[in-house]
Amino acid sequence: MSNTEPTNLAKIEGLLFISGDEGITLGDLAKITGFMKPAVLELLKQLKGRYEGDPDSALVLLNSGDTYRLATKHELSPVIKHYFEVPLTIPLTRVLLEVLAIIAYRQPITRLEIDDIRGVQSSASLQKLMVRGLISTHGRLEAPGRPFLYVTTDSFLDYFGLSSLKELPPLAEQEDLDFNNLGGDLFLEALQARQKQQEE
Repeated sequence: MSNTEPTNLAKIEGLLFISGDEGITLGDLAKITGFMKPAVLELLKQLKGRYEGDPDSALVLLNSGDTYRLATKHELSPVIKHYFEVPLTIPLTRVLLEVLAIIAYRQPITRLEIDDIRGVQSSASLQKLMVRGLISTHGRLEAPGRPFLYVTTDSFLDYFGLSSLKELPPLAEQEDLDFNNLGGDLFLEALQARQKQQEE
């Protein structure tokens, strides 16, 4: 494993990646990296030029005001659209179930909170769950960046045979206290136990 210190450009790119669809402000980039704003702007300019000049790169750097985010190039729209349509014909994956379980028990919740629980980026999973109609956005958190709040939908209840969120299977006491242990397996096990009780 390499112990090489990441470059300044890599630090900016990493923060842009982890900020997902909501993006990150110039001020936050400067605060987190410790760089002066003019230096951050120069790095952003370099990154933008790199993406635009590389036909093998799928990324583009967008900004709205002083908020910057990564997105895929417009030319990739057909294949990206296909990516989100294809999963509709297959069962929910373990990763999707994990994200769905966290939202079900913690809603309303932001993407950054979900990422913090899982330890990885969840943007793609959230988009897939939204395409399926199992989750939706419900306002924004009154915090810097005003991130979206995610909640489950009526389709979620229908999918799992629930009439209301009150019928969500109770979590074991340990998981109820420590949501970092919350995952798709736990959710499925609880649902299966509930269904077995109904059958009996």
